[in-house]
Amino acid sequence: MDLKLEVLVLPVSDVDRAKHFYEEAMGFRLDVDYADDKGFRVVHLTPPGSQCSILFGDDVTTAAPGSAQGLHIVVTDVEQARAELVERGVEVSEVFHDAGGVFHHAGDKDRVAGPHPERASYGSFAAFSDPDGNEWVLQEVTTRLPGR
Repeated sequence: MDLKLEVLVLPVSDVDRAKHFYEEAMGFRLDVDYADDKGFRVVHLTPPGSQCSILFGDDVTTAAPGSAQGLHIVVTDVEQARAELVERGVEVSEVFHDAGGVFHHAGDKDRVAGPHPERASYGSFAAFSDPDGNEWVLQEVTTRLPGR
């Protein structure tokens, strides 16, 4: 049985501001922007090259705006991805790796400036937040385990 993660629901306080950020600054494709006359609105966008989308709106989640943390976007070159986002006006941290060499800790604990010394797959990161404070992490993945 295949289990496909296809949508992440983000809690936002201002739907139009979030739509502008993800569509214009991040370059996500707009798939749906639907509103009814009862105050329900859903906006659905997809990152370039991704099979997983994001969704936000009015009356779609009870989570506090900005409470989504540690969402990862996988890229093949974290420095290039960071530069492209900065060029689009997104405030992105400098590239970092974890002092322990594996994944990364919450917040900025044990961050070491620069990419992983061996440029190990899964080892280099850069972080940014959307206008509500939902936290995203760019993660460089160049090689996956066999059979994955």
